[in-house]
Amino acid sequence: MSNGTSYEVLARKYRPQSFSELTGQEHVSRTLQNAIDSGRVAHAFLFTGARGVGKTSTARILAKTLNCERGVTHEPCNVCPQCIEITKGTSTDVFEIDGASNNGVEDVRELRDSIKYLPSHSRYKIIIIDEVHMLSTNAFNALLKTLEEPPEHVKFIFATTEPHKLPVTILSRCQRFDFKRVPVAKIIARLREIAGKEHVTISDSALALIARKGDGSMRDSLTAFDQVLAFCDSVVSDADVATLIGAVDPRLLADISAAVFGGDTQAVLAGIKRVDSVGYNMRQFCQDLIEHFRNLLVIRSVKKPEEILDLADAELEELRQQAAAFTAQDIQRRLTLLIKADGEMAYASFQRLILEMSLLKAALLVPIIPINELLEKIKVLEAGAVHTPALPWNAHRPAVSGAAEQESGEPKQATPQPAKTAQPATTPKMQPRGSHADWERFVAFCVEKRPAAGSVLEHGSPLKLEAGLMEIGFPAGSYYLTSAQDADSIKEIRELSEEFSGGATTVRVRAIIPETGDSPPSLAEKKKCDREQRIEALRQAVTAHPVINEALRLFGGTITDIRET
Repeated sequence: MSNGTSYEVLARKYRPQSFSELTGQEHVSRTLQNAIDSGRVAHAFLFTGARGVGKTSTARILAKTLNCERGVTHEPCNVCPQCIEITKGTSTDVFEIDGASNNGVEDVRELRDSIKYLPSHSRYKIIIIDEVHMLSTNAFNALLKTLEEPPEHVKFIFATTEPHKLPVTILSRCQRFDFKRVPVAKIIARLREIAGKEHVTISDSALALIARKGDGSMRDSLTAFDQVLAFCDSVVSDADVATLIGAVDPRLLADISAAVFGGDTQAVLAGIKRVDSVGYNMRQFCQDLIEHFRNLLVIRSVKKPEEILDLADAELEELRQQAAAFTAQDIQRRLTLLIKADGEMAYASFQRLILEMSLLKAALLVPIIPINELLEKIKVLEAGAVHTPALPWNAHRPAVSGAAEQESGEPKQATPQPAKTAQPATTPKMQPRGSHADWERFVAFCVEKRPAAGSVLEHGSPLKLEAGLMEIGFPAGSYYLTSAQDADSIKEIRELSEEFSGGATTVRVRAIIPETGDSPPSLAEKKKCDREQRIEALRQAVTAHPVINEALRLFGGTITDIRET
């Protein structure tokens, strides 16, 4: 690579010189080539689209195609004097005008007078006006008649990023071509091709960062690539690319999103500290997080996310792995919080605090109780199974008639006894495996009194239920363990237990590994297991039903899904 003053930037060095070199605008290339081959070339064209997507390059290619010495063809030769002059911008018959600086009515009148004369040594006089929307109203009016009925030797090509600012009288006189944003995958492929020609070693992930920085603009991507090469020369690292172009490292987005879903508030705040230390704009980082969560949501919501997301294959596969452990509902709830934070950050001076609060809230979201569980509870209430608080385990209580208690199996109202004869009942210890019925009653009581605490307890396993002692196990590393170990949560569970049983209770919370089978299942696990068993029983009943089998035989159908009604 030359270090001299004649260095040519990549955006100019690798500017498309033929229709086949245009990246991401195949629909425009094909239409223009067909028009040229069939002789149906209009007298005025309007090229619209975002910056750096190839509008002016296409205008030059079309000009070369029309004026090439080898004849009007769908590809210029790029070797004849006419093509070379147009490429260099020195042709006397191809005028490139900046609409921003030549926007007055006098400029248009001068142009209108000059096009009356035949081209000096070309087939057509071609007028290319860039940013045509910048022309004044009077300038547009002066151009109207000429644009509608131009001389046969004149072709107009207009380019603009804001077509809505053009008068309809101009739009109706032009053939309009809308240029698309170049997909990230195609930008990466073009950058890879250029890196090979420039003998540069760079990874696909680094090229993806550069392509994303371009935001659909090939020119912006090449400019960013030029900046990276100026610093790194022939060997480019991912870290250097992220630092130079000011892009957020995808690993940082993945780390913070994993911390949010895992309820790891320490890691969340540590990630924001890293963002601040490298100098990222907090609102821009919030928007990058929104984009990241949006990608995760799309992946979890549709069967073919590659048709929706503009991502490279490697990026898509990495996001698939991240999204596998989350539900679409979990992602959507947290995405809503980030969108709200972005709106608040627009008018706040303490943006870091707003983002931290939003991510902490997202990390501490209480799991939503599935609607089918709520419906089951409502059915129980409608059936008359009204819950009445009772002692869930053999705690100390007033003595009652032994015969009555043995017959009914339920505690009766205590009969007043003289003080000298009232003796507390002995309390045998309850084994963990035999305490599930009492535990279900206690959790139902908690759900009724304090739903948030009850929803957490539904995911706990009763390890010990004894007089004055309750030991609950939660899966190690889970949100429910973190929530239950909080001092306020333990105090709340203790108060509920004392209200339920009528005696003082010590509450202990510890981590367990459910896969080992050393602890009884939680209510959530039991409900899930019961539902799976019901579905399997239904499946067996359905597949064995003679009427259903006959219907399948007659209509040639198959059973795809079985649902409870």
